[in-house]
Amino acid sequence: MLCHSASSQPLNIQDLQPTITVSGEAIVNVKPDKIAIRLGIETWDANITNAKEKNNEILKKTIGMTKELGILDKDVQTDHLSIEPRWKDQYTNEGFIGFFVRNSIVVTVSDIAKVEDLVTKALQAGVNYIHGVDYETTELKKYREQARELALKAAAEKAEKMAAALGQSIGPPLRINENHAGSYGWYGSSWGGWGYGRGQAMSQNVAQNAPGGAGEASETIAPGTIAIRANVDVVFELHR
Repeated sequence: MLCHSASSQPLNIQDLQPTITVSGEAIVNVKPDKIAIRLGIETWDANITNAKEKNNEILKKTIGMTKELGILDKDVQTDHLSIEPRWKDQYTNEGFIGFFVRNSIVVTVSDIAKVEDLVTKALQAGVNYIHGVDYETTELKKYREQARELALKAAAEKAEKMAAALGQSIGPPLRINENHAGSYGWYGSSWGGWGYGRGQAMSQNVAQNAPGGAGEASETIAPGTIAIRANVDVVFELHR
């Protein structure tokens, strides 16, 4: 005689309870209180030592200029250095042009009024690339929490309206998942090409706070606002 033991599997409440899954997104527009500017220096010479010395000279002038503007040493960082030989024909290495030295500096300022002067004096010192401008806030955590709360409210509102359209209502949330999305990033491009260069989606349920004013800005640098985003998926009980 064969005997089989019976086993029971735990039931998931979602197998018995109808649910509705929605997403919510919120955008909090914030006036930046910190600006990071990426400056690029490119020099060249047939002699590698001369090419490097030319670059170092411009770098020293640029760093000295930031000190004159009252920018702290901790807010001035070099983050890129490359030395590259170039030929007229890069495939056959014929027609040697020289050694190209590239250096990048990131300068962070909290006084927006200094940005225009910084860019002007950097170009005068010999900087020949402005790679990008990064607008930031020192209170990112606070605004992310605000955006998350608004996203949850947007999701709940969406679920309520969808359920009501079917003659039903929602119950408590069963699961909440936050989708991580970037808050802001560089506006601009990195090294590329030979010439001087300056580079330049929302889901269906989005809650966006009122945009802030641009405040005082220099002639060519107008930071406006940056967007702090939050996106959540929520599963609610569905009641008849």
